[in-house]
Amino acid sequence: MSAFRLGLTGSIGMGKSTTAALFRDEGIPVWDADAAVHRLYAPGGAAVAPLAALCPAALRDGGIDRAALKDWIAADPGALARIEAVVHPLVAADRAAFLQAARADIVVLDIPLLFEKGSESEMDATLLVTAPPEVQRARVMARPGMTEAQFNAILARQMPDAEKRARATHIIETLDPESARAAVRALIAHIRKAAHA
Repeated sequence: MSAFRLGLTGSIGMGKSTTAALFRDEGIPVWDADAAVHRLYAPGGAAVAPLAALCPAALRDGGIDRAALKDWIAADPGALARIEAVVHPLVAADRAAFLQAARADIVVLDIPLLFEKGSESEMDATLLVTAPPEVQRARVMARPGMTEAQFNAILARQMPDAEKRARATHIIETLDPESARAAVRALIAHIRKAAHA
């Protein structure tokens, strides 16, 4: 029997990384889309050669410099589609390898743009982590080097939280660590109970 696939998502500053860690603490394997991209961009990563061929300026110290890719995307309207054409199949292969290797009844797939990219159709259920807008803003603005303009640009690329709430199977509010941990444990128990029903 294949593992139950729970797609985890949430906008910036909503507590997604913290929630993913809570699942790991409970022994649930977590695949992280951002971490997969970092592996692909690192020296020796599968994306290095094809991306360096597209944008030679992005090759730094044997790996891909994300800042150089951002500069290229800003300068060339077609750049993002060309980057995604290289990276998306590699990320999909990384996820498939994770699923193949996972020996668990439940796995979490941490995908920031789960709804934006239509990936929820590949999940058995989805979990949105969320927090009130003022909590989100305070968390994000506390990050080193974050500006109001950067925050607004990130929000503009992400689906509004209200729309994500309407689409998600499950929702956890991440106001404090202990209630989030309790909610994660309750959700794991719910999924396992439903599987045995």
